[in-house]
Amino acid sequence: MKLFPFGHATHPQWQMAAGLVLAQVRAQMALHDYAAHPTLALLYITDHYAPFAQDILDHLGAELPEVTDWSGTVGVGIASSNVEYFDEPALALMLCDLPPDQYRVFSGVAPLPMTFTPHTALVHADASTPDVAELIAEMAGRTTTGYLFGGLASSRNDVVQFAVGGNGNLSGHGAARGVFHGGLSGVAFGEEIALVSRVTQGCRPVSATRRITAADGNVVLELDGRAALDTLLDDLGISLEQPQQAMATLRATLVGLTQPGDQLLVRGHFGDDVLVRHIIGLDPARRGVAVADRVGEGMQLAFCQRNVQAARADLTRICAEVREELEPEELSLAVASALAQADAQAEPSPARRIAGAVYVSCAGRGGPHFGGPSAELQIVRRALGDVPLVGFFAGGEIARDHLYGYTGVLTVFR
Repeated sequence: MKLFPFGHATHPQWQMAAGLVLAQVRAQMALHDYAAHPTLALLYITDHYAPFAQDILDHLGAELPEVTDWSGTVGVGIASSNVEYFDEPALALMLCDLPPDQYRVFSGVAPLPMTFTPHTALVHADASTPDVAELIAEMAGRTTTGYLFGGLASSRNDVVQFAVGGNGNLSGHGAARGVFHGGLSGVAFGEEIALVSRVTQGCRPVSATRRITAADGNVVLELDGRAALDTLLDDLGISLEQPQQAMATLRATLVGLTQPGDQLLVRGHFGDDVLVRHIIGLDPARRGVAVADRVGEGMQLAFCQRNVQAARADLTRICAEVREELEPEELSLAVASALAQADAQAEPSPARRIAGAVYVSCAGRGGPHFGGPSAELQIVRRALGDVPLVGFFAGGEIARDHLYGYTGVLTVFR
């Protein structure tokens, strides 16, 4: 598999940004190491361009007639190799060269055909869709691995998704032209598409691991047999008799949850199964703590807070795991020489065994949380080297059958 052509640009006028991106991908398609005839495009735009989503898709589709399938969505920020675009009009595009019989684009009005058995899937979703978490779990259940990756679109304007398959329209779209609102869309991949995916957490536990021993809906009533509110106050070292100090600490505190039997902590940090949720209220009458998810007896819980050092370390860890999984036990002389070059980080290379990557991060993370503009994507670049990459900053991240928060989901095509 050759490298996937990709490009990114920012400009007040979407036509100019599109022109810059097209120039980048066309130049790469002329190079030996890049795919010359890709058919699947992944397109991400910032919400500044959301009102022009259909015009952008029509223009890019006309300029790249060889690309028959399109998928993507909108974010308050988007990402590409070594760069993030927040609060500015921008778009990112990656053209994937995959066997046509090994993927299918789908949307809410054109679901996956029963004749295609997905191995895994890239999923974009609208957070306003009723029971979106259940739809994600249902979609995961349709795959042979149970693994999804992607995220919830985030926008201060229109929440749009792109879904075009097979020379213009997916079967069932009717007069639709590829821009959709609501539901789920994305790309399902067959078993021959080799992917490596990891979840990185962004919070650090600030309490011991507790077991929920009594709950009602989304209210935790007891932790380890003790009133949940009393445990929360003791773990955080705060008192409701000092409300200003208590509220400031509570606003910065979240909860990490896992199902019974799943690991909450792995070597002192949250494991992949941990779902981070907001504390949304206190119940003084029942001495309970309300969280932004349903909870049940037997689940594990730890109070946590967002932490820059923990987020940076965990992102570096998952990138190292991806590299380790991709590297063969024995390197050929050509590959070893390529990776040893002084300019090995300067440009994408097939020697890294990565054709392309998709990175979906929480809109609450991004460069500022990591210490500066584009700092999060710079960590990815330092760890993986330059690889073709696109992605967006989401209102919730999808991995396996879970809907996460304050995480990043990195997926690479072998």
